[in-house]
Amino acid sequence: MLLRLLLWIGLLTVAVLAAEDFYQLLGIKKDASEREIKKAYRNLSKKFHPDKNPGDDSAHHKFVAVAEAYDILIDEETRRIYDQYGHDGIEQHKRGGGRPAQHHDPFDLFSRFFGGSGHFGHGGGERRGPNMEVRVAVPLRDFYNGRQTEFTVEKQAVCSACEGSGSEDGYVETCDLCGGRGVRIQRQQLAPGLFQQVQAHCEKCGGKGKTIKHPCPVCGGSRVVREPETHELHVEKGMPRGVRITYENEADESPDWVAGDLVVHLMDTEPQMGQQDHERTDGTFFRRRGKDLFWREILSLREAWMGDWTRNITHLDGHIVQLSRKRGDVVQPNTVEVVENEGMPIWHQQLPDGVDEAFGNLHVEYVVVLPDQMDKSMEKEFWSVWEKWRKKKGVSLDQENKRPEGPIKMPDDHDEL
Repeated sequence: MLLRLLLWIGLLTVAVLAAEDFYQLLGIKKDASEREIKKAYRNLSKKFHPDKNPGDDSAHHKFVAVAEAYDILIDEETRRIYDQYGHDGIEQHKRGGGRPAQHHDPFDLFSRFFGGSGHFGHGGGERRGPNMEVRVAVPLRDFYNGRQTEFTVEKQAVCSACEGSGSEDGYVETCDLCGGRGVRIQRQQLAPGLFQQVQAHCEKCGGKGKTIKHPCPVCGGSRVVREPETHELHVEKGMPRGVRITYENEADESPDWVAGDLVVHLMDTEPQMGQQDHERTDGTFFRRRGKDLFWREILSLREAWMGDWTRNITHLDGHIVQLSRKRGDVVQPNTVEVVENEGMPIWHQQLPDGVDEAFGNLHVEYVVVLPDQMDKSMEKEFWSVWEKWRKKKGVSLDQENKRPEGPIKMPDDHDEL
C-alpha cells in the first residue's frame, strides 16, 4: 500500500514538472498586472488560433494552453493557489469542488475578446468590420536584402479590462425602455385622426439595447479603446514598391463584429545618410524603377576627356561595383553605362520556373562637371595646345553644316497673315 502511494506521488510529481509554467506560457512576469495578463492573452490567442494555423496540431494545443493559463491567472483565487502550490494545487482545487475558472471553451473566451463566434474567417453570416489600410515605409536596402522588422499602428481594440462588456463589474442589464431592441416605435399625429408610426433609436440606451450601471473606468463604457499594436513585417528580397501585405482579422476590433483585415502598402523611404556603416553606402541613393537601379556618377573634365580612372561604388549589401576607363577612353556627358546583374533582385514570385535567383541591371549615368575658373598659367597652356590642334585638324561647324555667313533676304511676295 505504501509502495503504491509513493509511486502515485512520484507520477504526479513528474506530471506537474512536465506541465509548462503558466507565466512562461504567456510570456509575463510573476508580478504581472491584470492588464498585462489580458494583453498577453490577446496577442498569443491571435497568433496560435487554429484558423490561422490550419493543420498545425501544436498551434491548436498552444491555443488551448494559453486559454487555460489565462483562466487560472486572471482569477485572484486560482492565481493565489497556483502561485503557492502550482499545477498540483489547481488540480486539487478542482477536485475539491473549488470554484472553476471563469471560462471553459477557449473559443468562447476568444469571442469575448474579439467578437463573432470565436473563429476567424469571412463566412458564416457573421457581421464583419471594415478593412484598415496603412502605408509602411522601409529603406531601399531592405527591399534589396530582405529584412524581418516590426511596425506599429494605432487601432480600435476591445477593452481588455472589461472584456468588451463596458461594465466594471461585468453586469449588463437589458434596457427596460426598448426591451433590448435598441429602437422604439413612436406615434406622431399628422392631422386630427391621422397618425404615423416612426421607428427611432432608444434614447435611454443609445440604440444598444443594454444599460450599464457601473461603466468600465478604462473605456468609459464604450467597450473599446484606442491603443497601439505592433506587428512583425517580413520584407522579401525584390518585393515591388507598393506591394500589399494582408494581416487577416487585424483591423479595428469590436464586440459587435469580426475584425476586418489590416492591409499594409509597402513603400520606400526617402534616401538619407544614416549613422551606421551599412546605412552610409552609395547604394542608399540609388533610384529604383522596377527591377533596375539607377545611379549618377560625377566625372571631372580631365576624367571624361582623358580616361585613366577607377571608381568603387558600394552597393546596398556592401559589395563593390567597380567603374573604370582606360587612358584615352572618352566619356561623353550623359552617357549611360549598363552594368548587368547589379540591379534589384527579382522577387521570387516573379521568377521564371526553374530559376532560383536573378537580378536586374544597374544604369550609371555620367555627369561631366566643368571647372568654374582656371588659373591664368593653366589657361595659357591649354589654349596653346588646343589652338595648335585646332589649326591642324580643326573643323568649322558652320562650313560643315553649310550655314550662311550673313542674313538671308526673304522674298517680297510672301503671303501676309
